[in-house]
Amino acid sequence: MSSAVYHFGLYELDTDRRRLSRDGRQVLLEPQALALLCHLVEHRDRVVPTKELLGAMGCEPTDETALAGWLRATLYAVGDSDTRQQSIRTVGRQGYQFVAPTTVPSAAAPPASRIPAPTAGAEADHEVIRFSRSADGTRIAYATTGHGPPLVKTANWLTHLDLDRTTPMWKHWFDGLTRGRQLIRYDERGCGLSDWTVPHFALDDLIDDLDSVVDAVGLDRFPLLGVSQGGAVAVAYAARRPERVSHLILTSAYARGPQVRAQNDAERDAAEVDLNIARAGWRSQESSFLRYFASQFLADATPAEWDAFTAYQRQTTSPANGLRFLEEFARIDVSGVADQVSCPTLIVHARQDARVPVAQALELATLIPDSRLILLESRNHLFTADDPAWPTFLTHLYNFLSE
Repeated sequence: MSSAVYHFGLYELDTDRRRLSRDGRQVLLEPQALALLCHLVEHRDRVVPTKELLGAMGCEPTDETALAGWLRATLYAVGDSDTRQQSIRTVGRQGYQFVAPTTVPSAAAPPASRIPAPTAGAEADHEVIRFSRSADGTRIAYATTGHGPPLVKTANWLTHLDLDRTTPMWKHWFDGLTRGRQLIRYDERGCGLSDWTVPHFALDDLIDDLDSVVDAVGLDRFPLLGVSQGGAVAVAYAARRPERVSHLILTSAYARGPQVRAQNDAERDAAEVDLNIARAGWRSQESSFLRYFASQFLADATPAEWDAFTAYQRQTTSPANGLRFLEEFARIDVSGVADQVSCPTLIVHARQDARVPVAQALELATLIPDSRLILLESRNHLFTADDPAWPTFLTHLYNFLSE
């Protein structure tokens, strides 16, 4: 279905940018609810079956409980309720239909005046979200923040462009990484504002996604930052695109996923147990499993902060996609191409990283020529705002980029 801007009553729905507005003001909706609304509006000429809606939202065909929650959120967002159905109508046991009178003033992408081209300094105090298309047609959401020389950050577990800048675990990253620079970041395929319904998450796809973003921004050569599993993507990209990457910065990164790097039965068992705990948490949404998972990312956080991290993750992707990510990243392996990285490389890692052992940083430093390794005193996989390692990391990053 081609993109369009739809008007109904006081509302405007931009299906390409996944944005709902009322009287010109954005109505905040989680990605699943927006996907549901877009699908209903685009197929308003018929009743949409429940299973089709679940597929559009990236959910399992049997997950009707989740659908009920997202549908209720969508109803309230457009002024409906369970009993007042002027826009979205339940049609017996057949499904749902969008019934509000709708006009389509633009059947193409929004006019250029709606998305102004970036100018120097124009985006220092806010960010602009746009979309690119990867090689297989997957829509990738990306954002540019600040101004100055570019710094591209690969996607990592898990992000949502529209929520990250107000999320305590990420907010300080954007404040820190935009000091005199323009930060370019994007949501991985399968999460955030990018397409959730995608055929696969192979490494080649992730490289194509990054290509689509930097091409859309118009970058020829740039420094690249990879965090956590985004570091593996950054290593592979720098190896394949040496003409584009000027500097490579890796933090909390690894070359081989836990299932690949396991060298004996004990390590293989530990990797499988870790993956099974994460699987159980994502399948059941049971807080105790998810809290354990969160504690590996934020070892020094409080239980309340772990719960906030868990709640944030639930907003970024579907349980089905969460499981796919976990399994793909457990098997990722860029150790065979790391020695092809030809640009200067900075590797920063917490000595007591609870998620990715420091041995993985040592392996990266051994594999990548012209790399330097800095170990910081921290237990956090993702440096928090009050972690003493955080300002030290920024100092090393900016000194490295200024060379």
